[in-house]
Amino acid sequence: MDGTVLVADDDRTIRTVLTQALTRAGCKVHATSSLTTLMRWVGEGKGDVVISDVMMPDGNGLEMLPKISEDRPGLPVIVISAQNTIMTAIKAAEADAYDYLPKPFDLPELMKRTAKALTEKRSAPTAIQIESDDRPEELPLVGRTEVMQALYRLIARVMNSDMPLLVTGESGTGKSLIARAIHDFSDRRTLPFVTASPSMMTAIDGPSRLLTQAKGGTILVDEVADLPDEVQARLVRMIDNPGEHAPRFMATCQRNVNEMLERGSLRQDLYYRISGTELHVPALRERVEDIVLLANHFLARAEADGAPHRTLDEEAGELLRHFSWPGNVRQLENVVRSLALTARGEEISKTDVANALGPQTSAEPVAGGGGAVPNEKLADSVARHLQRYFDLHGDMLPPPGLYARILREVETPMIEITLAATGGNQARCAELLGINRNTLRKKITDLDIEVTRRRKLM
Repeated sequence: MDGTVLVADDDRTIRTVLTQALTRAGCKVHATSSLTTLMRWVGEGKGDVVISDVMMPDGNGLEMLPKISEDRPGLPVIVISAQNTIMTAIKAAEADAYDYLPKPFDLPELMKRTAKALTEKRSAPTAIQIESDDRPEELPLVGRTEVMQALYRLIARVMNSDMPLLVTGESGTGKSLIARAIHDFSDRRTLPFVTASPSMMTAIDGPSRLLTQAKGGTILVDEVADLPDEVQARLVRMIDNPGEHAPRFMATCQRNVNEMLERGSLRQDLYYRISGTELHVPALRERVEDIVLLANHFLARAEADGAPHRTLDEEAGELLRHFSWPGNVRQLENVVRSLALTARGEEISKTDVANALGPQTSAEPVAGGGGAVPNEKLADSVARHLQRYFDLHGDMLPPPGLYARILREVETPMIEITLAATGGNQARCAELLGINRNTLRKKITDLDIEVTRRRKLM
């Protein structure tokens, strides 16, 4: 590499490491712990690339980016930050940062991006205003893993595009939240965000009312592959003829898109129109290293909402990391909020976590053994999981109410799978289960089961 790099970070170790690595690579380096000094160097014309932290003793690095762009148009600024949230990535993109990496960063990756910045010629950026005061900071899109950081960077790039957007991922990963966040931080944020319900799309004047409500904002179609074929056809016509004030169309899908296309559950003409950009939200098991970070984030939010101050001990964090989280981030948030209220002490223990997770604690851990045994009978599987649940408590007995918790764990998937198999037809589901329809309705309410009407599987 050839050039001069300006490094601004209040951590002496980071300044030393970057100075040594960049010098060995052939660069000249000026390092400082002060934004004031950095801005003086920039004003004097020094530096070909800037590497800056966000939170500095004398200011916010992101807030300096417009000034740097004004003084030195085209000077690449690489932002590094320990604030591992989507907000940092979005604000860095808004302020025209050349790139963004989370702390702790991968040194070879930072060196590679610095080398790229030194060789590229950048055009003068347009003026950017950072409008953060009226926008929510506490989005539960937190993570320092590479899959999440890549997602943040992609979100920041497509945020102000007019192209349709398809957000895919399992239930509970936060697809609708991401769609809403993209709208709220985009150029359309002052316009309506409207979710297209199946009932509205089925109504004769549904599409026209939907376009009228959106007023050029954003229309989100939730779980697009679950919509009946005729509704999907209406969506195609609506996207083709959006009227004078065309909205941005977004859709979510929790199923495998290729499988849905092959089975005909998702129309190809709709897919081609809605998938201008596709964002895949990783499951929690794909970002295990973010689980404790997320848990601490939710504990802080619970405390802000009035819950007692709580922390996780190391064993509790490990148990959270090794759980499979079939409900993904939504399930993790519910469990952590429950722990914030029910933990026995200020420090949440492994036993507290085991109690909150219930008998399902041992169901398919993320790493290691303990998965399902081929051809295993249901009774044997339940016995195996129960034994591990008791083992988690060591010499202590689990909390009372075990019978009801076990029945709930079995009932929930049994009803959910039967509902899915009958296309959401509750009368058919009750018949198949051999229970009264009113009983089924009560259980759906008590167990908080979501009912979605779709094609029957049998």
